[in-house]
Amino acid sequence: MSPDVAPAGLSDTAEAWPVVGSEDIYRGAAPFAVRSDELHHPDGGPDQTFRRIVVEHPGAAVILAVDDEQRVLVVVQYRHAARRRFVELPAGLLDKPGEDPEEAARRELLEETGFEAGRWTHLGSTWSSPGITAEVIHLYLAQDLSPADRGDFEAEHEEADMHLYRLPLDDLLAGVLAGRIADAPLVNAVLLARARGLL
Repeated sequence: MSPDVAPAGLSDTAEAWPVVGSEDIYRGAAPFAVRSDELHHPDGGPDQTFRRIVVEHPGAAVILAVDDEQRVLVVVQYRHAARRRFVELPAGLLDKPGEDPEEAARRELLEETGFEAGRWTHLGSTWSSPGITAEVIHLYLAQDLSPADRGDFEAEHEEADMHLYRLPLDDLLAGVLAGRIADAPLVNAVLLARARGLL
């Protein structure tokens, strides 16, 4: 098959193929669930069904927080699924149904770093792995940082072992381009901010 010439303005589009059955694999206290859907192509018959595993996820907000000296607030945190300690940006789930992503970003920046930001810019929203999940990650640039009271927030589990650093933006970008820093939301946020000429 040879590729067609792409039409002008090619973009992602919303579409839903018929689901003829669905079964929960996991649904519990965690902020996500796993199900198995049986579906078929809209142009095919019901005898052409197939299964897909879906991870339901509420979405997340990720914050590229940059101070007046062009240093980025980064956290270093263990991630069990990858068996790796990652350099990451402050981030968190959209904990409440319908929660505004920027409000979640403000909350997570304060909880994880003890800083607030006077200026917020939405860099973009990305689908982390659409072959298996509808998770959307909302990426923000936070500037005009100032220390703030975290209130009664207490870190638990992996977050209790998290380390906070100020990393010069040029060093962070060099780490991304060299592949030493490979957390996808961090990479996306840094490259989007640079491509938009915001940093």
